[in-house]
Amino acid sequence: MKLQFLGASRQVTGSRYYLEADGARLMVDCGMFQERQYQERNWQPPPVDPRQIQAVLLTHAHLDHCGLLPRLVHQGFRGKIHSTGPTADLAELILRDSAEIQAEDVAYKKKRHRREGRTGKRPTIPLYTIDDVERTLPRFERTGYGQPVKLGEGVDVTFHDAGHILGSSVLELTARSNGQARRLLFSGDLGQWNRPLLRDPTTFEEADYVVMESTYGDREHKPEADVETQLATIINETVQAGGNVVIPTFAVERAQELMYYLSQLLRNNRIPQVPIFLDSPMAVSVVDVFSRYRDELDHETWQRIRAGDWPLRFPGLKLTGSVEESKAINEVAGSSIIMATSGMCNAGRIKFHLRRNIGRPESTILFVGFQVPGTLGRQILEGEREVRIHGTLYLARARIAQIHGFSGHADRSGLLRWLGSFRRPPEHLFLTHGEESVSLALAEQVKTERQWNVTVPEYQQVAALA
Repeated sequence: MKLQFLGASRQVTGSRYYLEADGARLMVDCGMFQERQYQERNWQPPPVDPRQIQAVLLTHAHLDHCGLLPRLVHQGFRGKIHSTGPTADLAELILRDSAEIQAEDVAYKKKRHRREGRTGKRPTIPLYTIDDVERTLPRFERTGYGQPVKLGEGVDVTFHDAGHILGSSVLELTARSNGQARRLLFSGDLGQWNRPLLRDPTTFEEADYVVMESTYGDREHKPEADVETQLATIINETVQAGGNVVIPTFAVERAQELMYYLSQLLRNNRIPQVPIFLDSPMAVSVVDVFSRYRDELDHETWQRIRAGDWPLRFPGLKLTGSVEESKAINEVAGSSIIMATSGMCNAGRIKFHLRRNIGRPESTILFVGFQVPGTLGRQILEGEREVRIHGTLYLARARIAQIHGFSGHADRSGLLRWLGSFRRPPEHLFLTHGEESVSLALAEQVKTERQWNVTVPEYQQVAALA
């Protein structure tokens, strides 16, 4: 068996792995690189010929795990894309949205370049078009948790709940190598235990090889019970100052979790009744997907549903679809809570709300998710005095805040808890999907405390598996 690391290697995005096992040629995830310093990789020819890949196994629907699927199809991939049902539905929304955002950004960039009398470094074209997305969607093959899928003679995969976003999965692959059955686990992104809406991550007692994410591998989240209090404090202080709370939001999971907490705060009269906007057509559509897959939600959420309290719909919440509705938010008098995509501020409607609010000391820019180095969100979060939005520099005078407890990723303790379920060490643990220093720190801890064989692979590194 051979495993090649084609993304999320000593950095956080671009999750992509190529596996040859018992004659099968598989790709696990096919994500977009989002860090500015790595975005050129999205445009480079694929390291593996897409025509030779027999199937793609998708852990979940976030853009950094599925965002290059249409480009892979455009370049010749003709196999199946295996995923859970919720992942397939969410990936459709995310890929359509990605294609539309790229088209809008290209049009805006062309207009700006004409106005400025210059050309960009790269031809102004999108990575892929909506037509590429339409050719990708029929390739999805849906499966349920715990149901083995045969991928070839002697190779199969089973999807298990990862607790990260709706439909997210840990992949359990079994294959034969040198006459022996071998088990590989790909964690995808692991969620936290005891989070709203979703069930806990699935744990395992044994595996021969494990590829595990390490996004928060060197730090702990703040106590979960503190999330509502932090959110209430920030909202109340900003409303009292007369400003808006602007929240860069990931359309999948983060937006829905925010809605869950906001509904709780309103129900318990812990925040004032101000307009709350979910300004993202995709996030609105994701709410509908949650409604279709209520059976995937956790026990606590079901208790609220049975009591007639659907936490993703509540008084004061306004779901904006059209551009006109989005622009009208700027005309609302008084304070508002504005959730808008994208979560790292690198595209979408959030940029327009940042333009209007980042220079206002009375407003708050509130981050509730991880900000990849090099993104606009990371620049704002790290306190840069001036930031470039739509080609113009803006002075950052708004209050900048962050709540860590919203993270959809397990922290260091959570990752170690997941590893702690194994009754015996795997032959090798590969740590991916983390900043280099973070992955290396977690690797050192696992080596020291558990004496496991651990590697933090380099980009395009190949590992021969026995």
